[in-house]
Amino acid sequence: MTRKIKTLLFDLDGTILDTNELIIRSFVHALQGVAPEGFGREQMIPHMGLPLLDQMNLFSGLPDSSHLIPIYREMNLRLHDDLVKPFPHTLEVLQRLKQEGFQLGVVTTKIRLTTDKGLKLTGLFELMDAIVTMDDVTRPKPDPEPVRLAMVRLGADPAATFMVGDSAVDMQAAIEAGAVPVGVSWSLKGEQLLRDYGAEHVLYDMRDLYALVGLEPSSA
Repeated sequence: MTRKIKTLLFDLDGTILDTNELIIRSFVHALQGVAPEGFGREQMIPHMGLPLLDQMNLFSGLPDSSHLIPIYREMNLRLHDDLVKPFPHTLEVLQRLKQEGFQLGVVTTKIRLTTDKGLKLTGLFELMDAIVTMDDVTRPKPDPEPVRLAMVRLGADPAATFMVGDSAVDMQAAIEAGAVPVGVSWSLKGEQLLRDYGAEHVLYDMRDLYALVGLEPSSA
């Protein structure tokens, strides 16, 4: 591939940060005594990536589960630093991309507080040129608004922008915003789902990005 990509946007949870166990444990805690018996990770995984309230309404079966959100967040913050870590090679790859002059950004359905907390914990915060969270938009992914906002902030050309994510909503938002949708094979939802939703590329290792943007493989 020719080196036309100049900007790389990343979803956060399940894409660059492994927060899967943290999210699942936080939901189980908040939904105790509310969700149907037998409810667990298998029911959660297909919907991870949606805004928190949408997921909570779906999992609880309640029309408005907003009272459960503080319970979720309390557990999420309590366990956060013990359970959050970057996926393999993420830090080294993003550091090199930054050094090579690429623009980097995060586009997530998380709130600003926990987005910044996770990025700072893992050393990724200072690498980001733009961070778009749930607090910055009126219509979160799968609407294209967050991806478009990140590209506007960076002055990025959509055709020269990767949107890398682990869920269908990432692929949908990327396509609608005119960016190039890129999936990650370590998604709990599976590689095929991402391809079905339009992923043009799928990463099997974060270092696969080097070839896609025209860089030589790392010598490490």
